[in-house]
Amino acid sequence: MSGPPINTPTTAHPTRARNAATGPIDSAATGTVGHAPTRPTGSTATGAAEVVDVVGVPPGIGSRLDGTVSTQLVRLLLRAARRAGVAEAELARVPGTDEVVLRGELNRIPMRSLIRLWELIAYARPDAGSGAAIAADAPLGTLDTWDYLVTTGPTLADSLRAAQPYHRLVTAAAEGFDLSGDGDLTIGYRTSADDPAVTSVVNEYVLAYYLRRAREATGRPLIPTRVRFGHRAPTDRSALIDVFGTDNIEFDAGSDEITFHPDDATAPLPRADPALADLLRSHADLVLTSARPIADPLDPFRIALAAALDAGDPALSRVARHLAMSDRTLQRHLATHDTSWRTELDRLRHERATALLAEGHSTTTIAHRLAFTDDRALRKAFHRWTGSPPTTAPRTRHRP
Repeated sequence: MSGPPINTPTTAHPTRARNAATGPIDSAATGTVGHAPTRPTGSTATGAAEVVDVVGVPPGIGSRLDGTVSTQLVRLLLRAARRAGVAEAELARVPGTDEVVLRGELNRIPMRSLIRLWELIAYARPDAGSGAAIAADAPLGTLDTWDYLVTTGPTLADSLRAAQPYHRLVTAAAEGFDLSGDGDLTIGYRTSADDPAVTSVVNEYVLAYYLRRAREATGRPLIPTRVRFGHRAPTDRSALIDVFGTDNIEFDAGSDEITFHPDDATAPLPRADPALADLLRSHADLVLTSARPIADPLDPFRIALAAALDAGDPALSRVARHLAMSDRTLQRHLATHDTSWRTELDRLRHERATALLAEGHSTTTIAHRLAFTDDRALRKAFHRWTGSPPTTAPRTRHRP
């Protein structure tokens, strides 16, 4: 129920995408860039949904990302929830929505968190058009790389077909994204939500999102030839008619779809850029390899602690502030998982000290980087961890 397939990585502009595809995009982005996947197989002339073979996705990556969604989509829904009047206390209880977690653009948020955000929005704004309003607040670039993948191909249909294999990268595998058509182009979406009040908002957003991207890609105010929703017709359809520009909107349909005329689906796009499209797909492969699912309940704390240590101040109060908790609340949270701030900081310092020693750094440098009071404090800690002084640690290379 993640809404349209969007991307997880870092590019809010095509120029940034070019740079990101050819160099490091994050300190954790250590995977290799794979080949761009082949185009989806299957003929659109049959009217059947196309079958996609994700050639560029490394083995095992898809299953690792199953049940997770991108930080970009979560950010978009958090903004929508706040505009809908959802209380901050309610939002704070949604796992994985801490600002420190969402700043890591390779982090993957649990699907259940996204479901909860959709629920909060749906019940705060149950009127028709509330889902479409979220798309109205998502201009090109909001969803980063995905936005450019679907707008830089030779045609709208080509762009979507080339991007389709990356659907799992940006949303849970259970969310269905189908392309079909007999001359025209139909985009279908199947959310995994089972609450009708929620699915209506989700699918409004998805179809309105694709209409907006189609208009941005073509530079023209496209009008779909047909819009179909699986939910019941609202009492007042005027908001949806305004959004989609047509009253040819079906309800109680067997699927949620938006269909474009063949002339619109196959018209050359002014934004077409084959070289950029290739770079974007390579970048998407890199993100797939490097994505970090946030599954452990301690992951947000550990990310915040690592960031605080990087800044030279891993104090409990600083980490708690990043997580929007009081010191006492954070301590209780850690205690329920049989750990503590001091234990976690000690573990993190041990890991980093071992790695830095292996790289050939001096104990003075390491002590400074790990926020020890001095070199002596590091040596004492290292002896406690290993029973030996730092000088005995294995080194893979020596610095001059």
